[in-house]
Amino acid sequence: MGEPLGELDFVYLPSSDVARDLGFYTDVLGGEVLFAIEAFGTRVAEVRVAEGPRLLLAEHLGPGEQPLLVHRVDDLEATLAELESRGLEVEERFGIPHGPGAALRAPGGQRLAIYELTRPGADERLAGRRDF
Repeated sequence: MGEPLGELDFVYLPSSDVARDLGFYTDVLGGEVLFAIEAFGTRVAEVRVAEGPRLLLAEHLGPGEQPLLVHRVDDLEATLAELESRGLEVEERFGIPHGPGAALRAPGGQRLAIYELTRPGADERLAGRRDF
């Protein structure tokens, strides 16, 4: 298995105040807001400041947590089976608008996740949405 984690697609950045942090990324860094949603008791916003992985400011991660690097894989279950055969344990399973995923933690405490794109229309559904 050459690239078990696939392409780095998202970086979730913990935020205690997404609206405030979104202002920093747009007003100071010149970023573009792709969406800012409030749902299920939390706020998440995607902002583009450069080419590369998408930056998501997320209140539900909690302040002080490590950023979460989210990689897209072709087959979530096959990738999890391969990683578990190598001794990696799944921390938790989750869902994002794009599809199902699983969080993993490296021995050094770094946070990683993988997801399978099963809902390719998610970007179009979220584009331009501004709840706050």
